[in-house]
Amino acid sequence: MEQTKCLIIGSGPAGFTAAIYASRANLAPIVYEGIEPGGQLTTTTDIENFPGYPEGIKGSEMMADLKRQAQRFGADVRFGVVTNVDFDSRPFVATIDGEKQVQADSIIIATGASAKYLGLGSEMKYRGQGVSACATCDGFFYRKQDVAVVGGGDTACEEATYLASICKQVYLIVRKPFLRASKAMQERVFSTPNIKVMFEYNTVEVLGDEDGVTGALLRHSSGEETTIDISGFFLAIGHHPNTELFRGKIDLDEEGYIKVVPGTSKTNIEGVFAAGDVKDPHYRQAITAAGSGCIAALDCERYLLSKK
Repeated sequence: MEQTKCLIIGSGPAGFTAAIYASRANLAPIVYEGIEPGGQLTTTTDIENFPGYPEGIKGSEMMADLKRQAQRFGADVRFGVVTNVDFDSRPFVATIDGEKQVQADSIIIATGASAKYLGLGSEMKYRGQGVSACATCDGFFYRKQDVAVVGGGDTACEEATYLASICKQVYLIVRKPFLRASKAMQERVFSTPNIKVMFEYNTVEVLGDEDGVTGALLRHSSGEETTIDISGFFLAIGHHPNTELFRGKIDLDEEGYIKVVPGTSKTNIEGVFAAGDVKDPHYRQAITAAGSGCIAALDCERYLLSKK
């Protein structure tokens, strides 16, 4: 059975940054990219808020850069999905694609989180062409334009107020007759003049052309349909961490995010570390994920040194 000092599960900013640091520490990490090599950023068009790219960069290109940098220092990056982990054995044992097994002295989990979508075909069609699940990431591209946000919780209200500061008109599409957000967030939304809250509406279809999103067809609970003209359609109905593989094997919070010791990447299992969106329900930014990948690699290096 193949053995490694450090196994990294996931290949987004957190996974590749962990791989860069672990490689430079001579840990010779093995990285399994998972079902979405490069993570969520590969579905993003332009990234303008990541340090070091003053002119911006396409998400897929930035992830390719990070991958090459990790490989330059010796990371063994492989295509494959970790389908099972055994944290009870020492070394740990990971099963790849249901077949091959790898023994690891330490594991860094960087499997990320996935945005929840409505499940519309048109929504997927225009993903990256006006459909986004991150206003902080992509809102800048819709300055002085009309956009819509779907959701009624704190995240939706936060994204709507952020977009209202840079966009002409923001439609907040809420399927219920009320907002679930905190009172303070509700007051902020209702006091923002260019936010129009559309209660009891569901999105029937995202409309667009070869250039991207042009509007959305909405249906009221009464059955009445209406069309809004927009160039950006933002989902704010939540994320789910990609932790199905680890349920019952590691401590998770109520939403399924991996619990870590505050200020570290350490989980409840010695030698297992978590980095990126898989343990971060709050920020979900490429730069914070990369930072936590660095932390995980440093924690991992110190752990392995302590076992010599």
